[in-house]
Amino acid sequence: MSEKIDLNSSITKGGGRLEAGAHEVHLDAIASNTFSLGGIADNLTTEQKFYVLKRLDFDNLESLEDLPPSAVFMLERVQELDINEAEAILIHFLEEHEGDVNIPIETYDFVERLVKHKQLENSHGIVNLHVNTSDSKTEKGQADIDATRSFETEDADGSLDLDLKVRTEAAIFAYWSPYPEVRAVTDPFDDPDIPCETFRVYVIGIIWVVLGTIIGEFFTERQPSISLGSAAVQLFVYPSGKLLEYVLPKKTINIWRWKIDLNPGPWSHKEQMLATLCYSVSGGAVYATYFINLQKLDIFYNNLKFTIGAQFLIVLASNFMGFGLAGIFRKFVVYPVFLIWPTILPTLAVNRSLVQPEKKENIHGWRISRYAFFLTVFAASFIYFWIPDYLFTALSTFNWISWAAPNSLNVATITGSQTGLGLNPITTFDWNNILGSPLALPFFTQVNNYIGMLIGFFAIVGLWWTNYKWTAYLPINSNSIFTNTGKRYSVTSVLNSQGKLDQDKYERVGPPFYSAANLVAYGAFFAVYPMNFFYVVFSHWRQLKFALVGIGKSFNFKVKRSTYEGFDDPFSVSMKKYPEVPEWWFVIILLISLVFSIVNVEVYDLQTPVWTIFFALALNLVFLLPFCIVYAATGTSMSINVLLEMIIGYALPGNGTALNFVKTLGTNIDSQAENYITNQKQAHYWRIPPRSLFRVQMVSVLINSLLAVGILNLAISSISDYCHPRQPQKFTCPGTTTFYSASVIWGVIGPKKIFGGLYPVMQYTFLIGFLVTIPCWALKRYYGKTVIGKYLHPVVITSGMIGYAPYNLSYYTPALYLSIAFMYVIRKRYTAWWEKYNYTLAGGLNGGIAFSSIIIFFAVQYHTKTLSWWGNDVNDNILDATAPSRLNVTTDAPDGYFGPRIGHFP
Repeated sequence: MSEKIDLNSSITKGGGRLEAGAHEVHLDAIASNTFSLGGIADNLTTEQKFYVLKRLDFDNLESLEDLPPSAVFMLERVQELDINEAEAILIHFLEEHEGDVNIPIETYDFVERLVKHKQLENSHGIVNLHVNTSDSKTEKGQADIDATRSFETEDADGSLDLDLKVRTEAAIFAYWSPYPEVRAVTDPFDDPDIPCETFRVYVIGIIWVVLGTIIGEFFTERQPSISLGSAAVQLFVYPSGKLLEYVLPKKTINIWRWKIDLNPGPWSHKEQMLATLCYSVSGGAVYATYFINLQKLDIFYNNLKFTIGAQFLIVLASNFMGFGLAGIFRKFVVYPVFLIWPTILPTLAVNRSLVQPEKKENIHGWRISRYAFFLTVFAASFIYFWIPDYLFTALSTFNWISWAAPNSLNVATITGSQTGLGLNPITTFDWNNILGSPLALPFFTQVNNYIGMLIGFFAIVGLWWTNYKWTAYLPINSNSIFTNTGKRYSVTSVLNSQGKLDQDKYERVGPPFYSAANLVAYGAFFAVYPMNFFYVVFSHWRQLKFALVGIGKSFNFKVKRSTYEGFDDPFSVSMKKYPEVPEWWFVIILLISLVFSIVNVEVYDLQTPVWTIFFALALNLVFLLPFCIVYAATGTSMSINVLLEMIIGYALPGNGTALNFVKTLGTNIDSQAENYITNQKQAHYWRIPPRSLFRVQMVSVLINSLLAVGILNLAISSISDYCHPRQPQKFTCPGTTTFYSASVIWGVIGPKKIFGGLYPVMQYTFLIGFLVTIPCWALKRYYGKTVIGKYLHPVVITSGMIGYAPYNLSYYTPALYLSIAFMYVIRKRYTAWWEKYNYTLAGGLNGGIAFSSIIIFFAVQYHTKTLSWWGNDVNDNILDATAPSRLNVTTDAPDGYFGPRIGHFP
């Protein structure tokens, strides 16, 4: 009897599913009591309870006398759910998730059959799906019988209970999530009394933001750089929290109107998440570093007016403008259920493994807990990474085909992993060399991306072997630019003393030329912008319309509306418990950032028209929502940097500084907005109060912005020959150099000369991107229930074509293998194992490498300690290492150079 009383007080709350109270529990009460299968959900039979547990992958528990809170909560919710409400929930699910690429076809079909047969039962008076045979003489009646028999044969346990199945599926959608990947890293309930925004969070968060900014900013322009990634820091956060739990006094102090509890008890999972988000939103170097270096250093633009005030303005403006946009767009890219943001799931899994206790399970013989499994994987990854990264580097770049034919041009270019195209079935034994997050991104994303890589492969080979636009005189897969003699293009060779284009020098040197892979990558870049925009418009018009109407309403400050208006999913309903962050807070931040930007260009001689600032913001307003919809559903991210470069290059020819400023502002708005949005989604999944997150993010970004400027100036003033090519400590500034080269190519020489004159076909790739969108949308619209129609994603395919120059297939082939194994086979056949361990495995691998790389860097790379033997030297002694060309300029090119003739350069 006491068990039932505890259950009522801790699990069962009043109110319907659209009220926050129905999604709340008292975790302390649950932790202090045990709930057995026989003591809960009294209106369900034991067999029915087993069905619910099996559907939720809780059937592997070693004991049913002490059920996990999630199992108890869901059993109670299945029992309470009215069958008519459950049917309405499933109908709504079918409407909302039609064409959803992250809902398996079999899941959608199963729910569709449940609804159909429930409607048959209602219309024909069928009891347990036994139809009245008097209808069998009619065509419709016979169809109903056939459908019913078909459904009955699919009932695996042989005891069909339609109402239970309907209520179970509806409870999953109404109280948890239709996505198993989300259920694997979240809880179906919230406890609003759990400590969250505590003194401990601010102490730990600020300390790690400071450390991460110092290390990241100081070493960002060293090659190789060093930084504290979020995957590593979240592991530090946990012991830091436990330490403060142990050392801080259990005391409450009063500061003005606030009462601050120094030590509210055990370090909670919400504190762990909030402290992690405090770091991940800003810890490390800032993107505006490159622009500051370009303006300050005499080897670049040497703008003496660009003082410390200007530096603070550009950093604050670019960081907080993204913050403002993220807040305005959050209800359309954070709250919708179908936007799952797969890249954040490993972070949630690691934090859950570190903090939350779990019950013992036996999953296909695996009894190890998430925490123990994480520590095991982390330790193994930490130790193993020494082998491919330092002791036996050939395992990292496993270029075995080239080793067998070290001097073959065809082998080097087709199979080479270093400068070739990487067509090799076995390419690496190094997790760090596998791109594409194979244990996080959906399987269909990996397949679409790889299809794009293969299309790009054949396109590159075609261009190179036909010597299209003189590409055969250059390496096949390089992101560098070249002169008409095949040498690396030095941008300073065509500039005058003011950093402007010197036409006489240009007439001698000529335009820059691109490799075959770079041409394909740029063509795909140009095509993906209209493709992404129009594909999202065509495929998600209903969601976009809702977003646009909502954005319009949000600017009507006279009418008070909830940001959760229109959202009835369990996470959004839970969040209604907490005070919201009004839109106008974010609008104010956006306006202040705009003022900072205008002051920056007007006061500090940046040669940048004010209208370009509003243009960069407008471009982000247009593309941020389509970008986020694709990113959140597929894990494929995009940026407007190339589009910005091209438009500003045409609009302001010869102005490299203006291009740099607009690129810095516009690109960082986009990337920071996506960064803030992913943080908000993680907070949404773990029910972090919105205002707590807002305050923590504001503090974090402000500290990071101000400190980064100081650290950067310290590096510039204290490191001799900073950014020079032969700087002794390797502070050669690869990022700033690339930034500078791009500014000269796009801003000084300009896209009109390069793409308009040298590669005019590039102008048509925008049209190609739009035209390809139409049949792909039609395929999804009319054949969306087929495998190809549902999962073919043209934006992800085109993004795959961008994967070259300098990367290649060798980085993505192993990702495809792992995706097939974990995201398809194991997820489908061993779902319980996948839900418990998959994302923890990804987090452990990433965390181990992050820690190991830091130790290796300081131990043997900062002051180089080489280890020379065959396993480390073999890749340096093959043709693939030299980036060979197919044609020799000296012997094969007329007059010793290729391209347009001297005097006829574009």
